[in-house]
Amino acid sequence: MNTQTATSFTAVDSDLYAKAFRLLDPIPELSVPAPAAPAPAALVLPAPPVHRPGAVEKTLTDALAFLDTHGWAKHRLIHPEGARCSIGALRAAAGARNDAYRDAGNLLLDEARKQHGKGWESIPAWNDSHTGPQVRSVWEAAIRRAHRLNI
Repeated sequence: MNTQTATSFTAVDSDLYAKAFRLLDPIPELSVPAPAAPAPAALVLPAPPVHRPGAVEKTLTDALAFLDTHGWAKHRLIHPEGARCSIGALRAAAGARNDAYRDAGNLLLDEARKQHGKGWESIPAWNDSHTGPQVRSVWEAAIRRAHRLNI
């Protein structure tokens, strides 16, 4: 079979191809983005308030974190291996016997009395008479209460 192919091309404007490709695939710097439509007012929600713990909540939370990290002890303020009783953890978290230390201790003892009876005179006496899970339960309740009271 003999197929003939025409070899003569018509001259085309060389700039024509450049124009066509710019239309099909514009250069990003030359394209102007359409402005974003504003969100409807009903869909814009205010940011939720950020909780900033008060001094008592922070002291209780830091003390419980201390117990989680270093361990909980009975019958002594500080165990030779670093564990502490509840009052020792409060002292470590507060850094000093300040208002936050006193108020956190009062709240902790109040929660201990709610859960374990009103007869507890001090945090050490209560701490030494209960199990780790019982003590932790009181700590967690005291932290929740401080959070609710925003103190």
